Amino acid sequence: MPSVTHDDAPPLADLMPWSVAPLRPGRAWPTAPDPASLRARWDALLKAEGPDREALFEPSRARTPRSAVPQLPGRPTGTEPLARAQGPCPEPVRVLVAPFDEQWLIPDHRLLDVARPELWRVADERQVFVVETGADDPLVATSHLPLLRTGRIRPLWRRPDGAEPNLVPGLLDHLAARLGHRPAPPDVLAWILSAVRPDLTVPLTGDGDAWARGVERGRRVLWLMRRDGERPKLPGGRRPYVRAPLPPRPLTLGYDREEEALLLDGGRISPVPPEAWDYELAGARVLETWFASRTAPPAPATLGAIRPAAWPQAWTSELLELITVLALLAELRRPAPAVPSPITATGLREAGVLPPPPSARRPASVLNHPEEGPNGQFALL
Repeated sequence: MPSVTHDDAPPLADLMPWSVAPLRPGRAWPTAPDPASLRARWDALLKAEGPDREALFEPSRARTPRSAVPQLPGRPTGTEPLARAQGPCPEPVRVLVAPFDEQWLIPDHRLLDVARPELWRVADERQVFVVETGADDPLVATSHLPLLRTGRIRPLWRRPDGAEPNLVPGLLDHLAARLGHRPAPPDVLAWILSAVRPDLTVPLTGDGDAWARGVERGRRVLWLMRRDGERPKLPGGRRPYVRAPLPPRPLTLGYDREEEALLLDGGRISPVPPEAWDYELAGARVLETWFASRTAPPAPATLGAIRPAAWPQAWTSELLELITVLALLAELRRPAPAVPSPITATGLREAGVLPPPPSARRPASVLNHPEEGPNGQFALL
């Protein structure tokens, strides 16, 4: 019998079978780093009339101010076309617009070209969305709805309230038989984050000690990516602080490697470990991308031009935490070691776990609440 190679690791697409393509907002202005700007943009849109409202909206082939679409699941927004809409801005929600860049979105279906309602139906406080990045670090995980324009989105749970994990049927039983205990779905996700390779295959192990080490590492990765609970600290209890006040509108971002300081024009933040400054995804520094999304000049006479007049204190707090998160994640970036007692794709096929049944690749039926359709009609789910 031929020996099994490391390349026989099962694909992520088989272990977490249900996936959804990225959302396509179609226009940038319904997303912003601060919620106040979104409310002001909404008010400016509704104050405009006729052709002016149409131009501000930035119509596409999928959406215009005359489009009639249902509500997003769980979001009590209006369903009349925006051309005649009135009322306050829907309450903005937190979203992930790029790796480690949490911003805000107006959750209104009329503003989004392709909203993926099946994701909104399962978005709650227990959900974890895993997003393929196409980079050497192939996955990011988030508690918020992801707007990344990269690869597939794989929710941990197929139904709200942590019901029915998005894992191939039979996998937990097979792992239980090999490990001697039945892992919880979040622990399987932790293992995936710890062991996944750039080609999106996931080596699995039947060795209990190796499994425990991988799960512990993956739990820390997941905690840092989701930023749940207490604020993380650098080794030795260090934390980055503002050493020189940031200007009202910083325009440039630099780094003093010798002093371990982040430079925002005349402002200065330290300590900033080199690992945080050098942290890249798909060839771009995360800190530079985060800063550019808040300071790049907007197109004039657009809703996107409505933004804070000065750098908000909240952005400074987010930046300080992001520096810490990146520095700590960099410590966990080492390649995962080869696993003992591998559980291979061939072994999972022989056990009847793979391939996943077609139903596992489709969304589950979710009927928790009615969803209002266009012009007040209720959608038939």
